[in-house]
Amino acid sequence: EREREREDEAEAVTEVIFVTLPEDVLFLVLSYLDPRSLCRLSQACKRSYMFISRDAVWRKIAKDIINTGLTRQGIDLCPSIPLKDRVRVSHNWIHGVCRKEVLLKWRINLLPWIQLDCDVLYLSQAANISAYHLRADGGKLQNSRVALFSGHQEDVCRFTLTDTHLISAGGDGKIIVHDRGSDYSVEYYGHNQEVNCIDSKGGVIVSGSRDKTAKIWALTPDRFGQCLHTIPTYDRVWSVAISPSLCNFVTGTACCENFAPLRIWDTERCHLVSCLGTEFRRGAGVLDIVYESPFQLLTCGYDTFIRYWDLRVCSRKCVMEWEEPHDSALYCIKTDKNHMIASGSSYYGVVRLWDKRKTRCLQMFQLAPTTSSPVYSLCFNTTHLYAALASVLYSLDFRTAASQSWK
Repeated sequence: EREREREDEAEAVTEVIFVTLPEDVLFLVLSYLDPRSLCRLSQACKRSYMFISRDAVWRKIAKDIINTGLTRQGIDLCPSIPLKDRVRVSHNWIHGVCRKEVLLKWRINLLPWIQLDCDVLYLSQAANISAYHLRADGGKLQNSRVALFSGHQEDVCRFTLTDTHLISAGGDGKIIVHDRGSDYSVEYYGHNQEVNCIDSKGGVIVSGSRDKTAKIWALTPDRFGQCLHTIPTYDRVWSVAISPSLCNFVTGTACCENFAPLRIWDTERCHLVSCLGTEFRRGAGVLDIVYESPFQLLTCGYDTFIRYWDLRVCSRKCVMEWEEPHDSALYCIKTDKNHMIASGSSYYGVVRLWDKRKTRCLQMFQLAPTTSSPVYSLCFNTTHLYAALASVLYSLDFRTAASQSWK
């Protein structure tokens, strides 16, 4: 009975504090508490629960940990999900607490590519690209696809999404621009050999090919499908990425010739702006490039390193790098635009999570321990990671019971 009286007194005191103190003072006091303490305090009374559930209380914590949907600039990519819930799930990412599921299987080995756009997952399989809605209860694909994009005679190598179009690049040398809202599409032969990579932003398409060229195409209505420039790269192009500023783009090549594998080009004039790095060994081809801002980008490839470049500092040397511990090539990378990088390795379906502030890998997931399939592509949101291997699509669901550090 005495214990019950003490609990009632503590609840009354807490409620008085949350009623009498100004909000700015409360925010200041709560900013000194860690997630565990905040959760315990929120259980003291109804007023404390309601106040501590506000996003403003969790914003500082959320920005300092991985994959909460807050970018380095403070932009919230997932405003519909409470920050408190995202912080809880983030602790599962940090500690590797998740549930692995097989979403799709197919019989023959392919080189699939995936992209996630809100609640729709796009997956290339051979010459087609399928779109699947994610179920509202989380993570899994709905039974039937909602769209099918076709037209290539050979396998799709890569594709990219804009607000209105899906643009695919194929082994048949074609580039196909699909309207996402209808069955309308336009196809044209972009290169003499397979088109390995493609990107599109701001009414411009950039493609790269095995024929040792990169091309710039117009996506605006008045010049739709017109090739604006052809750039000889003198080496096979494995990856391209357009800067968010739209002023330039980067090509990543096979590094089999006497040219730097990472080169920045002016989008309008197609002049070489600069080369990134100076000490790439022969064959260290660049397989994926991801821009985080107009002056910061990440690259990975055959030489087993993830490199972080800051063009404000120096283009000749990366500012940070992380090495794949098992000396495997890195096929793909994605970033939360803040602290986390996810990478896909060339053997046994290995996915790694990296914290940019640390030198070693944060977590490792071996999705296919009995097969030697690479992770050809991956993507993630705040709750799930999706990885495409040669014959299977996996998901990692991080919305499980909270890790011990959260309790």
